[in-house]
Amino acid sequence: MRLLLAAFFLLPLLAQDSRNTVIPHTDTHFTPSTYRSLDEWKARRALLQKQVLSAAGLLPYPDRSPLKPEIFGRLERNGYSIEKVLIQTLPGYYLAGNLYRPLGKPGKHPGIVSPHGHWSYGRLEHTPSGSIPARAVNLARQGYVVFAYDMVGYNDTLQTPHVFGGPREQLWSFGPLGLQLWNSIRAVDFLESLPDVDPARLGATGASGGATQLFLLTAVDDRIKAAVPVNMISAIMQGGSPCENAPGLRFDTFNVDFGAMIAPRPLLMVSATGDWTRNNLTEEVPAVRKVYELYDAVAQLEAVQIDAPHNYNQASRDAMYPFFAKHLLHASNLAEFKEKSFPVEGLADMLALHRRNMPDGALTYNQLFEQWIRAAKLQIQPSRERLSLVFGLDTSSKVNRTTEGDLTVLSREGRGDRVTAIQTGSNPRTIVVHPTGATEATAPKEAALLLTTFQTGRSKARRESPKKYHLTFNRSDDANRVQDIVTAINYLHAQSPTPIELRCTEVAAVWCTFAAAMSPVKVKLDAPLGNFKGTDQDFLDDFFVPGIQRAGGLTAALALLKP
Repeated sequence: MRLLLAAFFLLPLLAQDSRNTVIPHTDTHFTPSTYRSLDEWKARRALLQKQVLSAAGLLPYPDRSPLKPEIFGRLERNGYSIEKVLIQTLPGYYLAGNLYRPLGKPGKHPGIVSPHGHWSYGRLEHTPSGSIPARAVNLARQGYVVFAYDMVGYNDTLQTPHVFGGPREQLWSFGPLGLQLWNSIRAVDFLESLPDVDPARLGATGASGGATQLFLLTAVDDRIKAAVPVNMISAIMQGGSPCENAPGLRFDTFNVDFGAMIAPRPLLMVSATGDWTRNNLTEEVPAVRKVYELYDAVAQLEAVQIDAPHNYNQASRDAMYPFFAKHLLHASNLAEFKEKSFPVEGLADMLALHRRNMPDGALTYNQLFEQWIRAAKLQIQPSRERLSLVFGLDTSSKVNRTTEGDLTVLSREGRGDRVTAIQTGSNPRTIVVHPTGATEATAPKEAALLLTTFQTGRSKARRESPKKYHLTFNRSDDANRVQDIVTAINYLHAQSPTPIELRCTEVAAVWCTFAAAMSPVKVKLDAPLGNFKGTDQDFLDDFFVPGIQRAGGLTAALALLKP
């Protein structure tokens, strides 16, 4: 028998769920969070580090297979040399770059990884607004070993395009951001393996999309001891490329948090008056400084703003050289570290694959994706944490209850979400979920909460069309439905520790299966899955949550439900 409450339909229009009205995107003006103690920040940092790795498809890391570096095509110039490099960051997948080394300076040197941004010529861009060779040559002359390497789809690194990945790839967290972050981690592996590099003195610098790569690298890899991200740490723009915007990356966070994760290591924030970092000195730098204050390390944070459009121009580079000299060379005569002119090499002399075939065994795009899937399956271990990260699940917020007519409304404190339900009887210990909402649910004989989850039934609401990279900042509808079920479980558990039963039908059975698997409260689950077997097509058709297969998918959820 269906539960039909006439009064339900006579209620005034419900207040809006914040998930339909506050929809962050790459151009949202974010407000930095305030951290009251170092312990609070460290806990937040640890969570964000896992969130970055989860969004990148690197939780856990792939196997660090042998790099098998090829270093060739050496050019010797006044005070420095340039070589071509190919390394295997994954079996059959090659990252290319150029290695710049000092000449006439024996011993071990600091190392610098140098990711480029979205310049037309990639790592070989040499224009007044940005020159990767200029910074690499000058750093090499000053005494560093520099590895300037490609973004995916640029120059010699062409086994994938720069923009790639559809919904199926998203299920497995296979995309340009994760591949580039892994390439950056392996670039550090390569640099520290060189006999003329001191692995205790590694730095990183890059601008724009290269700065995004840099601060994500420093967020997860403590081997980088000093960093100079240029023109990217902003509260008003979070990146314009898929290589900066993987699904799940910025749940409840933005680039200022990522930039601050290098603390207390030395950081120079370089901004420009003519781009989205124009507010750095009054907004973003003070926010990052508050994190450094928690470490009592404010002296390690520096900032400079250049009166220019978006750039990594000579003025920006001249701010970077003395910073690295101070922290990595331990020099005292910092005023001497300025840019000097150099001969620009021809593109053909710098490209690793000029008149050279890709190495034998190099994978095609499809082969690389299938290898990624096979490797991920070998790493599947049932993990509530890994699943929770791809859902962006919140289990810690207090759940408040209000009533509106015959409706019970649950909301997580400080979140502004609304989970509506019809309560039958008093002190319910059963939750019933139907895919089209509470009015279609069959009420059991015992007291129960009949849920209407996000964007189902009467909770359907108008909202703006999703902006580009919507899932970078916002949970999918299916992930929000799972959150609503967990919110209801947490609410009932807070009322009484007695057992809770979860009864779900049709596709809602899939929602409930994952909710029960991730819930911190053990529940009795009655949720027949029918034809849902957990294949990629099942998830694409009926339950879309980016990263879910990389985190173990249905196999992990069912394993977590076992007694």
